[in-house]
Amino acid sequence: MSLPSIPKFTQGTQSFHMELKKRISTYFEEVGASQTGNYNLFIKAVILMVSFAFIYIHLVFFTPAAIWAILESVLLGGVVAAIGFNVMHDGAHGSFSKYKWVNSLAAFSLNILGGNSFMWNMKHNVVHHAYTNVAGIDDDIDIQPWMRMTETQKRYKMHRYQHLYFWVLYSVLYLFWIFLLDYEKYFKSKVGNMPLKKMKLSDHFVFWGFKVFHAFLFVGLPIYLLGWYDWMISFMIFTVVAGFVLSMVFQLAHTVEHTSFPVADEVTGKMEDEWAVHQIKTTANFATNNPVVSWLVGGLNFQIEHHLFPKISHVHYPAISKIIRQACQEYGLVYIEYPRVRYAVASHVAFLRQMGRK
Repeated sequence: MSLPSIPKFTQGTQSFHMELKKRISTYFEEVGASQTGNYNLFIKAVILMVSFAFIYIHLVFFTPAAIWAILESVLLGGVVAAIGFNVMHDGAHGSFSKYKWVNSLAAFSLNILGGNSFMWNMKHNVVHHAYTNVAGIDDDIDIQPWMRMTETQKRYKMHRYQHLYFWVLYSVLYLFWIFLLDYEKYFKSKVGNMPLKKMKLSDHFVFWGFKVFHAFLFVGLPIYLLGWYDWMISFMIFTVVAGFVLSMVFQLAHTVEHTSFPVADEVTGKMEDEWAVHQIKTTANFATNNPVVSWLVGGLNFQIEHHLFPKISHVHYPAISKIIRQACQEYGLVYIEYPRVRYAVASHVAFLRQMGRK
């Protein structure tokens, strides 16, 4: 397979991105705050980590009654997703703390939970954030042949029903991620069609060492202590919940009715817009006035703010969203936002139906 042609973004004389950076910088200077996480984020991280440890220990070592085991498995899936959103995600972007080693530690939590921080950095930080919704490059919208996410992707008959069966596919994401997709990237040395950057010896050790550690922590030890049947039920509940929550939060950010999927000019290889405008057009927010949702998903309901300023911690998104919204109005750009989670979900379902029937 030939490598994809990497598009280039337009460079305008009056850069929207430069104007945004100036305004955001002025804001932080005026309030005298660091752009990284604060004590609220650190407290939340401790709550989530302690909750994960408590639930895991109680499930594995104290063998609760069936109804409690089911409820705790559901809760464990939610907590794992929340750690991914709040701790790992900010850490991977270097926005969790002003200290690099703390960010590395936060990002490293992914390795314990079954993923791999090296693969995530390449897939998410390098590819997805640079080329959001660009078919053939952004691996997040490459779910072929199971789903059709853009008009440029081939349509199969089963896609007519993708708005019905996506619930099942999203639920198995976590299982596929930790047991298949990471290995596929590792052995192919690619993220989708993009070549993987060279791994150091330490990266190989971390990859294999923590894959083995995760298998021991979540498969071997529980089976030994609980037996195959009890482990399987609990593990499936936990991974289905985590997978579905992770999938939905990220899909609601980019694959809804009003987001676009730009294509580079065939001759020049250039995108129509500058990078920041591209992010505005390909990204959507949801439920930004719901503090509970914002707390649980690590501010990823403020996806526009995150894509424009990934180095800024999510604890600052509510404040800087006002600045970005105002700038969008001045530049004539549509700031895509759904006021409720259910509206965003309905738009995602409608989008999948549209992609499946064209």
